[in-house]
Amino acid sequence: MKSIDLAKRLEGLHTIKTIQKELKIARSTAIKLMCFLRKQGFVETSGGGKQPRFYRISPIKVKKAGYPGLYDMINKYSPIKIAEPVKHRIMGKRISVEEALVRAVETGKFRVILASLALFRHIKNWSRLYEIAKQHNVRRKVGALYDLARLFIKVRRMDKKTENNLLSSKDKDKYIIPEMSSEDFADIQKKWKIYIPFTRYDLRRYKE
Repeated sequence: MKSIDLAKRLEGLHTIKTIQKELKIARSTAIKLMCFLRKQGFVETSGGGKQPRFYRISPIKVKKAGYPGLYDMINKYSPIKIAEPVKHRIMGKRISVEEALVRAVETGKFRVILASLALFRHIKNWSRLYEIAKQHNVRRKVGALYDLARLFIKVRRMDKKTENNLLSSKDKDKYIIPEMSSEDFADIQKKWKIYIPFTRYDLRRYKE
């Protein structure tokens, strides 16, 4: 069967199990077919890890415009994968890890921010992170999340000047996620005057 015909037959959202059932084939064969169709441009994937992996199949090849966006960046680096509510691409320039981290914090979404903690491992320019966080009024949020990430992820140490600048900010919002706080990480909450929404259980994926 030609690639285009196979994509037409399977058009829609699938898992490996539904592909097996539709084509009456073994799991290993279904996985090989999805790898082949993805290389041909007929498949986009989402999920993975401990989450179900989904395959969105279309007989129409769509050329991605622009550079990878926020969700692409998070899924590249984080063990916690994000299913994109919409396809997010960046036009004109490539998004930096520092900018992606701030954008993730701005979403105010539990899973997005949780997954974005992995980005701290790839931060190289702390002063740039500070400047972007300042522009978006999330300086103390970023500082609190950095200290949180350090408990579970091996990250580069932030320089003292940047840490002091983050601490001295007068950003008013005390919630990373509106009205959400946990009883864990009280020392970080006290230091940054920011409520941490995550528990140690939420962060277990980073220790596995």
